[in-house]
Amino acid sequence: MSDAQKKFYLTTPIYYVNARPHIGHAYTTIAADVIARRQRLLLGAENVWFLTGTDEHGQKIQRSAEAAGIPPQRFTDEVSAQFRSLWQRMGITYNEYIRTTEPRHTQGVQKLFAQLYSRGHIYLDTYTGQYSVGEEMFVEGPPGTIGPDGKPTETVTEENFYFRLSAFQGQLIDLIESGEFCVEPEARRNEVLSFLRGNVHSGSSPASSSSGSSPAHSSESVILSEPSESKDLRFSAKGTSYVPGALKDLSISRSSFDWGIPVPEPAASTSQKKHVIYVWLDALANYMTAVGYGSEKPEDIAKLEKFWPADLHLVGKEIIRFHCVYWPAFLLAAGLPLPKKVQAHGWLLFEESKMSKSRGNIVRTETILDAFGGLKPKPIDWPGAELSDEYWKHEQDLFASDVLRYFLLREIPFGQDGSFSFDALVQRYNSDLANGYGNLVSRTLKLISSNFDDTIPDHEEWPIVTMLVDNKKNVLPSAANSYSVPHTELALFAKAACVFYENAFSVLKFSQPVDFEEVRQALSHEQKIYLDNYSVLDSISLLIQQTDGYISKNEPWKLAKRTTDEDRRRLSEVLYNAAESIRIITGLLYPILPYSTAKVWAQLGLGEIEAAAKSGQLNNLTWGGLQPGTKLGPLGPIFPRADKGLIQIMTDAEQNSAPPIPSKLVDEKTTHTAPPPDSSSHPGAAPRTSGLPNQNAGSHVGGSGSPVAELSRPPAPHSEAPASGIFATAPAAASPAPDNSPITIDDFVKVDLRVARVLVAERIPKADKLLRLEVDLGYEKRQILSGIAQWYAPEDLIGRRIIIVANLAPRKMRGLESHGMLLAASHGEDGKPILATFADSDEIELGSRLK
Repeated sequence: MSDAQKKFYLTTPIYYVNARPHIGHAYTTIAADVIARRQRLLLGAENVWFLTGTDEHGQKIQRSAEAAGIPPQRFTDEVSAQFRSLWQRMGITYNEYIRTTEPRHTQGVQKLFAQLYSRGHIYLDTYTGQYSVGEEMFVEGPPGTIGPDGKPTETVTEENFYFRLSAFQGQLIDLIESGEFCVEPEARRNEVLSFLRGNVHSGSSPASSSSGSSPAHSSESVILSEPSESKDLRFSAKGTSYVPGALKDLSISRSSFDWGIPVPEPAASTSQKKHVIYVWLDALANYMTAVGYGSEKPEDIAKLEKFWPADLHLVGKEIIRFHCVYWPAFLLAAGLPLPKKVQAHGWLLFEESKMSKSRGNIVRTETILDAFGGLKPKPIDWPGAELSDEYWKHEQDLFASDVLRYFLLREIPFGQDGSFSFDALVQRYNSDLANGYGNLVSRTLKLISSNFDDTIPDHEEWPIVTMLVDNKKNVLPSAANSYSVPHTELALFAKAACVFYENAFSVLKFSQPVDFEEVRQALSHEQKIYLDNYSVLDSISLLIQQTDGYISKNEPWKLAKRTTDEDRRRLSEVLYNAAESIRIITGLLYPILPYSTAKVWAQLGLGEIEAAAKSGQLNNLTWGGLQPGTKLGPLGPIFPRADKGLIQIMTDAEQNSAPPIPSKLVDEKTTHTAPPPDSSSHPGAAPRTSGLPNQNAGSHVGGSGSPVAELSRPPAPHSEAPASGIFATAPAAASPAPDNSPITIDDFVKVDLRVARVLVAERIPKADKLLRLEVDLGYEKRQILSGIAQWYAPEDLIGRRIIIVANLAPRKMRGLESHGMLLAASHGEDGKPILATFADSDEIELGSRLK
């Protein structure tokens, strides 16, 4: 690896300062911190840069500050400080914290705007439309339209600067399809490409409709490319078709308020009004301004040259379009390198439904830190110095942060939606950490302490065990002796765990299995039980289980009671092997559990784990690295067992909590949420991960939300729905004849059939029949699970207009809620479902009811 390649720059979204931080923000930031710690092991701390921060401009912030009677800068100072304070409590190791109100950011954003203007990519024009202040976005509709925040929109006429986004349609498609600009997971990649390609099924460009003062504008405040003739499709370098003109130009300034970065000269002089740069250039540019873009200082220029382009942007899935369409287009227009990868994570659900202020079920990270921190009370003999209480409180916070880090990465498949609940948190902690890893460490080291005077015992050299590694993908274990030799088997699985861990980490598979087909084929049936479908945490969990089994099989507590030389030799060998396995487990867990692994490392007598990380000891964990004769450190419990009463403590804390921000500073009914795909193609939707939304049960993520209408019906009892997920399916061969008894019109009108369009379609892991769909009903978005995966490919469904049963009670499948059913007819002997659809040429609006 050359010096130019030996770097890693990763970012979280910058969090919008409309509300206090919550567990969703923590989820994204924890994932970034785990990745950063792992990269530092591989590349060295000096070659890794980890950025987070806050997004602080916009009309909503200005109005909130005015309502509170304080300047916007003070308002943003207070909320941004809460984010920074929380990351400190959690031990987040960011290198840079950027605020969009900082002078260095202003300087960089103005430079980028000026560069785009000088290259001919920005022009001035006028637009009239409906604006949602709560969401900081334009929406389609007449005056008084209810916006995504549940409040009436305002009619706004503005002169805006526009960015020629339409000019980059084909280039963006080619970059994403080729993988040069990587977008993951696949469902998000398909979503972005679908947006870029336009409605290829109709085979024509969007019609130009006039709105406002300029006939050149569409109702979405954008400029269209020159309209193409019907059926006039173009093709990408990979041969896929797209509609020219489907990608529209983007508004990048506002003139109706002044809380933002002023448009610089010479563009500013072309307008009679004062403009501020709108959220797109402002917020997204933070990724460059934080590493020196816009600065003339030599040290900043050197930092930018070293770390840009970014290697990884972590974002919530509802802001994927902003990062994968608008951001790379800005960079292409400015002649700047593109980031290498954008990785979207899913939505974090609380007890199978969305978190919202109106429901009072937002989970504060502080609640978890306080509750689990209480499992580690300050020792009675702790020194009585003034800083002792403060020091121990930080120790408690770091311990509790480890618990949350492990749970979120273990329970939430990265890139997909996942559930959070207090009882699941306590159960996972007890099973995996207290009873698993913690118990293994405790019983092994106690046996060593009592039988070998607190010293790692000696052992005999065992037969050579090798791992044949082909490009770090295929693992074929082999040994000089039989696999029945216990210590050989344990060493074998330790080495296998390291290889699978490395591969899974490289693709961010923290909890999802990584399917190495060739590996499974090369292993025997017995070995497949242990080595099949690894993820990062699976590989560690397996090694913990194998070590526990090894100890149970060899019964060192019985060997300790015997006095023969052979029994003594076997005892030392068993305990050495167990301790060596713990060393490897601890090294693998370090990026995920930095505080707890430091305690275990010290108990093993190995000193400070941070020093080991810097010296490279954790980068290449090989069997036999634990030296006999090493003196153990002071022993003590690592993970005290959590009583179930902790669940109630956290529940009560959330119900009784008061927001850290004075209530007058934040309008509870206008919580900012970033728009979901296709909620509006207008640039007014801000590229932000926001406070949790207060709409649509069962469809939101950590750190972000989407403006989806509230589902008023109560959640259904927990139950598994049939795998079909469609309204009409073929009856089983042995089923009785259908009941064809007549129904009344009153019965029929109870079924609410609506027209919807598929926005997102993706497979659900370990569910061969199910697809997860996100559909647009015009007035709201919904999640529907459907058992059509064996007949329909996800990418073939995106953009289709379908019919759904809209008033069906929610059902749970695979831990996700389905809010409706697709209408389909069964065909053939296998009951193949044929979806009821409308052609795009049909004049029917989304949300229309079938009567």
